[in-house]
Amino acid sequence: MKQEMQDVLEQNILRFWLDKMMDREHGGFYGRIDGKGILHPEAEKGAILNARILWAFSAAYRVLGNQKYLEAATRAKDYLIDHFIDKEYGGVYWSVDYLGRPLDTKKQFYAIGFAIYGLSEFARATGDREALDYALQLYNCIEEHAFDREQNGYIEACTRKWGTIEDMRLSELDANYPKSQNTHLHIIEPYTNLLRCLKELHVQESCDHVEVSLRNLINIFTDKILNPETHHLDLFFEMDWTRGAGRLESYGHDIECSWLMHEAALVLGDATVLAKVDPIVREVAKASEKGLRPDGSMIHEANLDTGHVDDDLHWWVQAENVVGWFNLYQHFGDEQALDRALQGWNYIKTQIIDWDNGEWHWSRHPDGTLNTVDDKAGFWKCPYHNSRMCLEIIERSAEM
Repeated sequence: MKQEMQDVLEQNILRFWLDKMMDREHGGFYGRIDGKGILHPEAEKGAILNARILWAFSAAYRVLGNQKYLEAATRAKDYLIDHFIDKEYGGVYWSVDYLGRPLDTKKQFYAIGFAIYGLSEFARATGDREALDYALQLYNCIEEHAFDREQNGYIEACTRKWGTIEDMRLSELDANYPKSQNTHLHIIEPYTNLLRCLKELHVQESCDHVEVSLRNLINIFTDKILNPETHHLDLFFEMDWTRGAGRLESYGHDIECSWLMHEAALVLGDATVLAKVDPIVREVAKASEKGLRPDGSMIHEANLDTGHVDDDLHWWVQAENVVGWFNLYQHFGDEQALDRALQGWNYIKTQIIDWDNGEWHWSRHPDGTLNTVDDKAGFWKCPYHNSRMCLEIIERSAEM
C-alpha cells in the first residue's frame, strides 16, 4: 500500500502539476484545467489552490527529498507572498487574476488558514524563517479579526479592510451562516501544523500562544460542533452556536475530522486532552460509516430534513476515507478499520485515478459514470487531499 501510494503520488499527482499546471509566462500556477483536460490559462487563481499547492510540494519535499518538489514549493511560496498577501491590510485575497492582480479581495478565514498550512509546511521542510514569519502574521490576523471573544469560535469572512460582510459563504453550495464546521476544521488543521513547526524549530514564545488557540479549538469541536446525539459534526451555526440549515450530515468531513482532531490532540501533547478526544475520534468515525458503500467508497452528504442525498463519490471524500480508517488501525489497533482503508484505496485505484492523463477525476456518479463536468484542477481541485493521503500513509507506515 505504501509503495503504491508513493508511485501514485510521484508519477500520477505531482507530475501532473509539474508538467501541466506551471504558468511559465505569468508566474505561479495556472488557475484551471477543466474536467475534459483543457487548460484555461486566463482563469482566475484562487488562494486556496495556491496555498494547497504550496503545502503539497513542501510536504512532498520534506518526506521524499526530491529537489524538483522544493523548486515547485518555492515557486508557490513566492507567488503566494508576492500576489495573495495583502500588504496594506493583512490577510490574503480570495483570488487574483491570471496576471496576479487582486480580483476578489474579501478575507475568507478558510483561505487564510490554508495559507498558514502551506507556509508552515514550507518552514517545516526547509527551516525558512520568512515563511514562518508570514504564517505567524496570518495566525495573528485570524485571532484578531475572526475570533469571537464573547461566544467563542471563528467567523467565516470579512471585507478586505476587516469589516462586516453580508455573504459569508465559502461557495454557492454552502448556507450563509457566520460560523461553520468546515472553516473551524481548516483552522484547527493549520494551527496543528503551525504548532508542530514551532516545536520543531524551537520557537517557544509563539508556541505558547498557538497552544492556547489549539486547545480551545479542540474543545470547540468536542463541545460545540459535535452533535452528542448522532456523533456527526453539525455544519452551520449562528453566532451563539445555535445549529442552522437543518439536519445535515457530511460523511467526508466526519471521517476527515476524526483524524484531524486526533492529530491536533497528539501534537498538543496533553494526556488529559487526548483522553477526552480518543473516544470521540472513534465515535465520529463510526458515525461516518453511514456514508460507506459496499465497494469501500464513501458518498458525500445528506440532508435528513429534505431527504436529499448527495451520493456522488468525490475524490476528496475517498482520500479522507482512507486516512481516517488507517488512523483508527494505527492508534487503536482496529483491524476492520484497516480493511476499510484498503477497500477505499482499491476503489480509488480502480475508479478515481486518471491513469491516462494524470491526477484524479473529480468524482464518479452513483451509477458509475465519470464526472467530466467538474475540474481536473482548479479553484477547489488541488493536489492536497490526494497528496496528503499518500504522504500520511507513507509516514504512518514508517512509524509502525
